[in-house]
Amino acid sequence: MKNWLRKHPLVRTIRVAAADLNGQARGKRVPTRFADKVVEDGTRFPLSVLNLDIWGEDIDDSPLVFDSGDADGVLKPTERGFMPMPWLKAPTALLPIWMFRENGQPYEGDPRHALRAVVDRYTARGLTPVCAMELEFFLIDDSGKNPQIPISPRSGIRRKGAETLSIRALDAFDDFFTDLYDACEEMDIPADTAISEAGLGQFEVNLMHCDDALRAADDAWLFKMLVKGLARSHGFAASFMAKPYADYAGSGLHTHFSVLNKNGDNIFDDGGAKGTPALRHAVTGCLNAMSGSTLLFAPHANSYDRMVPGAHAPTGICWAYENRTSAIRIPSGAPAARRIEHRVAGGDVNPYLLLASILGAALNGIEDGIEPPEPITGNAYAADLPQMPTQWGAAIDAFEASPEIARIFAPELIRNLVLTKRQELHFMSELDATEQVEIYLDTV
Repeated sequence: MKNWLRKHPLVRTIRVAAADLNGQARGKRVPTRFADKVVEDGTRFPLSVLNLDIWGEDIDDSPLVFDSGDADGVLKPTERGFMPMPWLKAPTALLPIWMFRENGQPYEGDPRHALRAVVDRYTARGLTPVCAMELEFFLIDDSGKNPQIPISPRSGIRRKGAETLSIRALDAFDDFFTDLYDACEEMDIPADTAISEAGLGQFEVNLMHCDDALRAADDAWLFKMLVKGLARSHGFAASFMAKPYADYAGSGLHTHFSVLNKNGDNIFDDGGAKGTPALRHAVTGCLNAMSGSTLLFAPHANSYDRMVPGAHAPTGICWAYENRTSAIRIPSGAPAARRIEHRVAGGDVNPYLLLASILGAALNGIEDGIEPPEPITGNAYAADLPQMPTQWGAAIDAFEASPEIARIFAPELIRNLVLTKRQELHFMSELDATEQVEIYLDTV
């Protein structure tokens, strides 16, 4: 890590940052001359910092604050090491960190450690999950009273309409996307295909599959930070919020995954289109945990504006082969690449908690060995299916009470997230939709 800074002598400051429960980057700015100390000894801030609400406020009844004296955790660098922050004018390096207790044990309220614990369960069974994420986001002009699509830097025209798979829409913001891909190369984020999506100024970028789930979640977290920061340097905003426009589609974050055994074979591959019993058992696990996990797929008030039938966001608990109306889709293609696509989450999620919940639920199913119900055919929105919670409060309650969630996450993380979301629910209920958009646009 130290060698990276020595190879980049123009870098004068670093940022050390960890993801809190909302996926917000929390940390410090440090002069480069003190970077070696951070690498060797870590840094410190209160355990409660990873348990703030969306406004960055303490949780009123959290035992992490006054009841415990607001004790410190120790933040150490992750395996990722230093990387540039191309959206800032001054050469700056980012050092991702995660939290440990004073005795060196991982802090169980850290979302990255939650994912690590799930990966450890796979490793103990000789298994390795392979993951890829598709992230949708909006480019937004938020300079006026209401959000709107930015004026095209190429044409000077503001085109108000859906531009599904439009090359023109991509070309209109070519300078931004060129800088984005250059920045992804600098940060070693495996950005692949970009498309224009169905929303107003909405785009999707796919991140390539990765056999390191922690790195895949890092990539998504860093990508969201990069997109938002880079957009501001181009004179507009970028947002991963679920539903900035009532009349257009919201943003999702679809996750694809398969599982390899010790020999590197895909345990979902049976040589045909249907997949193995292990695939079906993983599907069962995902379906059984779906109600309890909804809070992680839809963590904010605005998330539930997207979770309505017929709006390209699954609400019925079901699975299917090659069917984009289902919550769990088994894509077609070469048997060796047989995988599960989880289609429920919005773009506003914490990638660490999202991936932990999906992979943890799938492993629950693999361990239990239970067959799923029959896959559906046709339009899932028109079918009589069990439904996920479509209200924020109900999703909080389901998360807290879920036995499937208790198998995936530590009690402390469950408690902290429930306290956080109940506080946010209380204060968000006092705001109208416009005020909520103002809060979520830059944060999620």
